[in-house]
Amino acid sequence: MASFGWKRKIGEKVSKATSQQFEAEAADDKGLGEDDDANWVLAAKRRKEVLLEDCVRKSKQLKDEGANLAENMRYREALVKWDEALQLTPEDATLYEMKSQVLMSLHEMFPAVHAAEMAVQRNPRSWDAWQTLGRAQLGLGEIALAIRSFQVSLHIFPMNPEVWKEDLSWARKLQVQQKATKTELVQGLAKGEELVQESIPDYDFESDEIVAVCAAIAEKEKALSAAKTMVIVSASGTVETVTEQDNCPATPDETLFIRAR
Repeated sequence: MASFGWKRKIGEKVSKATSQQFEAEAADDKGLGEDDDANWVLAAKRRKEVLLEDCVRKSKQLKDEGANLAENMRYREALVKWDEALQLTPEDATLYEMKSQVLMSLHEMFPAVHAAEMAVQRNPRSWDAWQTLGRAQLGLGEIALAIRSFQVSLHIFPMNPEVWKEDLSWARKLQVQQKATKTELVQGLAKGEELVQESIPDYDFESDEIVAVCAAIAEKEKALSAAKTMVIVSASGTVETVTEQDNCPATPDETLFIRAR
C-alpha cells in the first residue's frame, strides 16, 4: 500500500535566483503600469484645466469687446459677443446682467426680464443683478415685483444710494399714482351708473298738471279740426285764403280759381 504524503507545491523545483528575478521584473512592470495610469489621469486633469482656462480667457475677451460695443451704442453687436461668451461660461451672472441692460436700452422688456432672472439665479448675492431685474420689471409695469427686487438689492448692499434714492423711490411714487388712478376709475364708473339711473325720471302721469296740459292740447286740436282753411289762387295770380266751416262750406267757382293746399 502506498504511503500518504503532502502534495508538492507548484514551483518547488524552480531555483531561488530565478524566482527572485521574476519577482523583481513583475514589481517593475507593476510600478510602470501604476505610473502610466497616474500619468494619464494627471494629463487628463491638466488638459481639462487648460481648456477651462482657455474658455474663461476667451469669455472675458468677448465680454470686454461687448462692453466696448455697448458703450458706443452698438447694442446688437454687443449682444452677439455676450451670447458667444455665454457659450463658453454659461454660469457667468455678469454676462446675463449686462445683457439685460442692453435689452432694456432696445426696449425689449420681456427678454430683459428673462436675462435678469438668469443673472439672479446664478448669483443670488449680486445686488446689481437684483437692481437690473427691478428696472426690467418696472419697464413691464410690474411695480410690486420691482419694489421687491429693489428691496432685495438694498438688503444685500444697504449703502447703495442709487437704489434707495432713485429706483425704490421712483417705484413707490408710481405705485401711489397707480392706486390713485384705480380709485378715480372706480369712482368714475360708480358716478356714471348713478347718472344713468337719474336720467330716467319717474313721472306721475295722473297728476293735475299733466291732466290739465293734455286737456288744453285736446281743445286746441278740436278747434283746428272744426275750422278748415285753404288757399285759393286765381288764374290772374290773385291769392285768397278761405275758411270752411263744417256747417256752411264756401266753395268758389272752380273756373275762376285754382285750389292750392
